Amino acid sequence: MKKRILSLLSAAVLSISLLAGCAQEADGGKAEGTESTPSEETAQKELVEVTLNEVAHSIFYAPMYAAIEEGYFEEEGIDLTLVCGFGADKTMTAVISGEADIGFMGSEASIYTYAEGATDHVVNFAQLTQRAGNFLVAREEMPDFTWEDLKGHLVLGGRKGGMPEMVFEYILKQNGIDPGTDLEINQNIDFGSTAAAFSEGQGDFTVEFEPGATTLESQGKGYVVASLGEDSGYVPYTAFSAKQSYIDENPDVIQGFTNALQKGMDYVRDHTPEEIAAVIEPQFPETDLETITTIVTRYYDQDTWKSNLIFEESSFDLLQDILESAGELEERVPYDDLVTTKFAANAAQ
Repeated sequence: MKKRILSLLSAAVLSISLLAGCAQEADGGKAEGTESTPSEETAQKELVEVTLNEVAHSIFYAPMYAAIEEGYFEEEGIDLTLVCGFGADKTMTAVISGEADIGFMGSEASIYTYAEGATDHVVNFAQLTQRAGNFLVAREEMPDFTWEDLKGHLVLGGRKGGMPEMVFEYILKQNGIDPGTDLEINQNIDFGSTAAAFSEGQGDFTVEFEPGATTLESQGKGYVVASLGEDSGYVPYTAFSAKQSYIDENPDVIQGFTNALQKGMDYVRDHTPEEIAAVIEPQFPETDLETITTIVTRYYDQDTWKSNLIFEESSFDLLQDILESAGELEERVPYDDLVTTKFAANAAQ
C-alpha cells in the first residue's frame, strides 16, 4: 500500500521540529520495493482509499503509527492517506468539507460543531489517548515543583478553546489557582512555535508537547517539571471521528479502520518502549532513535494509551466538565449523538 502524507502548510512550517514528521511519507520514506507485502487475502481485493487528517504528527500517537508501520490498515483492506492538519480547527474543517474522510483530534471540536447546529455532525468512534500529552517546562530544574510556583509568572500556553490550554487551566483550578489573575498565560503563539519562543527567552514556563519538551531539555534551555497528563488524570484527549453520513454509508470501512487501530493498541501494550520506538522510527526521520525512545518511555510510563478504543460516557462527561470550566460550553450536548462505541467494541473482541 502506498501511504502518503500531504502537507497543508508551507515548507517553512514543515521545518518546525515538533511537526517535521508530517512532511514524510506514512511508511517512513522507505524506498520502493521495500514496503511490507500485504497478506494474500488482502492482495486479492481492492483496497479502499481513506484520507485521515491528524491534528499533529506526534510520538504521542504511537499506536496509530505502529498500525501504519506494521501494515494493519492494509490487512483491513484500507489504503490510507495521512494528512497533517496542524490544529483541531483545521482538521475539523477538512472533515466537514469532505477533504478528509476521518479526523483525529480533540473531541471538543465535535462538541463545538454540534453546538453550532451542524446538520451532518461529526461522530467520535474511537478514543486513542486517555491522558494529556503535554508537559510543563521551566527554565531551571525544580525537583520540588508545585503548581503554586506558577503564581506571578508568565506561561506560554495553548490556543483558547483547545484541549492543551483547557486541560492546563483545569489543573490550575483543581489546585486553587485562578488562571486569569494568579498568573499570565500567553495564548497568542502559534501551535508548534512555543518551544522556539521559550528558547529565545519568552516566558518563565511553557506548556510543551513532545518532542518540544525533550528538545528543550537536550539543549539545556528548559527542564520538565510536571506532566499535565499525570496531574489532570484520565482525560479523553484525542479521538477519531467522521461525519454521521460517512459512517452510515461506510460502516465496513469504519470497522476495518478501527480494527487496524486496535491492532496498533495491542502492539503498544505488548511491546517495550524500545520496541515501540524502533517500529515507529520511520515516521520521525528527523528525530534520532534515542530521543524517540525517551519520549515513548515518558508516555508509556504515564499510561497514556487505552487498552481499547471505547469512548466511554464517563470520559465524555469529564470532557464537558473541562469545557464548562473553561467557559467554552454554554449547554451540554448528548453523548449518544456524538459518540458511537459499536466499532470499538467489535474491534476489542
